Amino acid sequence: MSIRSKIVGWVVAVSAGAALAGCDSLENNIDVPLPSYSSELVVECYLEPGKVPSLTVTTTVPYLSPALPQLPDDVTVNLTLPDGTIVPLAFKPNYEVLLDTVSGIKFHTHIGRDALVARPGDVFKLEVTDSKGHRVTGTTTMLPPVPIDSLEYKFNDKTGVEREAYFLTNFRDPPTLNDCYRLQLHQGDPAKGALRREPEVDNSFEDRLLNGKPFVVGTSYRFDTGDTITATLYHTDAAFYRFRESVRDARNANGNPFAQPSAIYSTVQGGVGIFSVLSYTRATKIVL
Repeated sequence: MSIRSKIVGWVVAVSAGAALAGCDSLENNIDVPLPSYSSELVVECYLEPGKVPSLTVTTTVPYLSPALPQLPDDVTVNLTLPDGTIVPLAFKPNYEVLLDTVSGIKFHTHIGRDALVARPGDVFKLEVTDSKGHRVTGTTTMLPPVPIDSLEYKFNDKTGVEREAYFLTNFRDPPTLNDCYRLQLHQGDPAKGALRREPEVDNSFEDRLLNGKPFVVGTSYRFDTGDTITATLYHTDAAFYRFRESVRDARNANGNPFAQPSAIYSTVQGGVGIFSVLSYTRATKIVL
């Protein structure tokens, strides 16, 4: 290297060092005032025929706050049955392991005493209030269950550990408009109390394009010989469908700077959340 090259390199290094040293002067801490935030009640209630009614009540928190559930203990919950009887749900936070349902582990803050009697067409009302003046209300109607016509499976043409089967769930949509569905496939048999908590498949869809027509819902190749597969088909309304889709979109957008923010579509008034009666049918098939 020549003396001239060394001098030029030294000058460049000194200039770069001076530029980097000057970067500290470019830092500027800015305090962004956040708007005042008023929390809301969050209600999640899924009534189920034959089960004791229960629900979970929490409160919303600011976006930058720790994501820890806030359980208010000053909440009063009343469930109105189809005949007008008002059933209070007591504040008894607890959880239960549900081996015979697709819920797995269910947590609740309020619970009733007697099993729920519900038939298609029955209308239920919910009122949740607290000492701060919040009031959340909701109304839901039990829909008739839609039967699963059949479960089918078919293996691929591979051998050994690569030999797997896909599943087809067949049912017919009723002629009414705006029917929606949630289909879950679980490993295990609910009659033996052996359903796995996490579903193999969990899909939601509308009847917009197939109103009154047969549905055939398939999966990928993912099941093996000896698997016991239980399909659970929930018949829901459009409000329930939009709620689940909005929760999914909000979850996907959370923490993603490139995603469009998504609000939760609630089926209750005066707060955030869902109030619904579960209407479903089940079918089980063993892969042979």
